[in-house]
Amino acid sequence: MFRFKNFHLGGDSLKKIIFGITSLTIGGAERVLVDLANRLSYEYNVTVFTIYDGGELKKELNSNIKKIALYRKPYKELTKIEKIKASLKLIIYKKKIYEAIMKRGFDTEIAFLEGPITRLFAVKSNTNNIAWIHNDISKVYGSGIKAKIKKIVDGIEYKKYKKLVFVSKENQKDFNKEYKWAKKDNEEIIRNYIDYKKVLEKAEEKVELPYIDKEINLLTVCRLVEQKALDRFIKVQKALEDRGIHTKIYIVGDGPLRYNLQKEIDEEGLTDRFILLGQKENPYPYIKYCDYFCLLSYYEGYGMVLEEAKILNKPIILTNTAAKECANGYKKSIVLDNNFEGIVKGLEKELKSDNIKYLNNENALKLENINEEVQEKIIRKIKDIL
Repeated sequence: MFRFKNFHLGGDSLKKIIFGITSLTIGGAERVLVDLANRLSYEYNVTVFTIYDGGELKKELNSNIKKIALYRKPYKELTKIEKIKASLKLIIYKKKIYEAIMKRGFDTEIAFLEGPITRLFAVKSNTNNIAWIHNDISKVYGSGIKAKIKKIVDGIEYKKYKKLVFVSKENQKDFNKEYKWAKKDNEEIIRNYIDYKKVLEKAEEKVELPYIDKEINLLTVCRLVEQKALDRFIKVQKALEDRGIHTKIYIVGDGPLRYNLQKEIDEEGLTDRFILLGQKENPYPYIKYCDYFCLLSYYEGYGMVLEEAKILNKPIILTNTAAKECANGYKKSIVLDNNFEGIVKGLEKELKSDNIKYLNNENALKLENINEEVQEKIIRKIKDIL
């Protein structure tokens, strides 16, 4: 009944692991999955399952990693009717889809993101099954009856997993506050793995950058979704402009809110100052040469893109979310109150200071040995739970 694209049975005797995620479009968790799967593929038989095929990051997976896709098209290429049918099929045929995937006999099954993939992989079995939680679970559902039902259903699904992995202490705390009745004894905190050498290498790629030397250039890399609070960021820049503080703000990324955001930018008279650059397969040169990297979200998980900005030695400005754990011990970071006034006040103070000259002229930190040690520690922890 279900035929999966790009699946080839492996003939080796390595331990078999399957990672599941909605798609491999550009995103923080998706980048982490690609880096992690590639790193583990030298020691394990690794399969990556996606609900929707395609995605810009798919081609970055090592050739020895097996790929399964439930639907042959990327989600954005489906019609509205096809999207509804796909969602219904995941609910109605959940058990059959799961059995078709798992009949290959995996030793460990990992649902690597909240939402559909966690529901699909949530089956009580003798297999070592793990749910990876990247976001503040208390804020991902929204409000309304549908959101409440989904939250209850997901709580039941999480109880079926033998282990829950959180990317930050704050995420774990929020989860257990939200799901007191679903709390498990075998929870673990494992920071996101990142291939820092790849970040450094790709940051050297020659691209045409939009920055203006005489301006203060702020950059955000994110999907254009509500969570990232870009609507608020537009209003913040308008307030700063009215106070005589002039900046250029660039957003690398795409998403469903692009049209609405551009409309708001134009209505505020910021067309030449708040610029949506669209999606970039390689965002690292943009990060490397900006003056400040910003992540001013309503809520976050660990904020993987902040780690990438740290690797590139950039000053970072973020709101008070779970991502602040990423800034611990990093001297070039500023955490702002997570509200409009707090952001305006914090940015005004920072941008009026001479910090930018100091921060961007300071010699790059010698991070290579630190990164290698930290990343290998993360890998060891992951191997322990596999």
